[in-house]
Amino acid sequence: MPVKGVKIGANLSDVAATARHAAMAESLGFDFVGAGEHVMRNDPPGPTQLALSALAVAAGATKTVSLLSSIVIAPLHHPVMLAKQAAVVDLASGGRLILGLGVAGEFPAEFEAMGVPVNQRGSRTDEAIEVARAIWAGPDANHHGQRFDFDGFSLDPPTMRPGGPPIWVGGRGEPAMERATRAGDGWLPYLFTPSQYARGAGQVREMLENRGRADESEFGFGLHLMTALGATHEEARTTAAKGLAASYQYSGSYEDLAERYVLLGPPDEAAERIAEFRDAGAGHILLSWVTPFDQIDDQMALAGEGLLPLVHG
Repeated sequence: MPVKGVKIGANLSDVAATARHAAMAESLGFDFVGAGEHVMRNDPPGPTQLALSALAVAAGATKTVSLLSSIVIAPLHHPVMLAKQAAVVDLASGGRLILGLGVAGEFPAEFEAMGVPVNQRGSRTDEAIEVARAIWAGPDANHHGQRFDFDGFSLDPPTMRPGGPPIWVGGRGEPAMERATRAGDGWLPYLFTPSQYARGAGQVREMLENRGRADESEFGFGLHLMTALGATHEEARTTAAKGLAASYQYSGSYEDLAERYVLLGPPDEAAERIAEFRDAGAGHILLSWVTPFDQIDDQMALAGEGLLPLVHG
């Protein structure tokens, strides 16, 4: 049975294959592609990229898929430059960008390298959103904030869409929900089970209503979903556990962690799980491959040829 009402995206994580994977995702029928970022990872170390740079490459390699940053670490960017970079990607892609922003903080070393105190990441993200909104609103923008101050800034050329691309706020905690409902156009959490997502989405809807923003058609409900597909559930779980162990420090069982938070199994099983997230309120689900880079082609192909027909019908 088709899982109506949900859009499925493919995460782009292998920098060298960004253009090829974006084009492959579009040809396979994915609705959007996503890209996250870190300046650097440590403990454990690992490869990183910058989200808007990757999405700029993806924009040039595609024609129709939407582009989701999942996420830009807002406090590590000068907000004026971030607003400009997002505007360039939005315009160059024909208005396909959704700007996902978040605070991160799991790798303090990258904040130290950038000269940004970790304990300022929330307030810096709030100000970055304020700056972007002001700049995208029209010429001669002004902003007088806690850390940034300017008058008469004009964006030329302007964004494709008046007012700029939608801003979705990443994060699973209440501060992220508050920021999303106060200043954002969508919410983009991660590490949720369907029941946890349903509770979180309910909180977000209540916050929206309390802020006089009860029209959900104007607000996006996304999910960054770690994914490992396979011929069997057991095969997929083993692959996911290895991927998690290579990327995260965790004191418990990586197989248990995979069982809880990773989309596992053959396409028919994965489609049932996506239906659970859809019923919990998720509208955009980004499949983030928990596999080595040399397995991403196979993961995308299995999702495109086996999973997407079950989702799209």
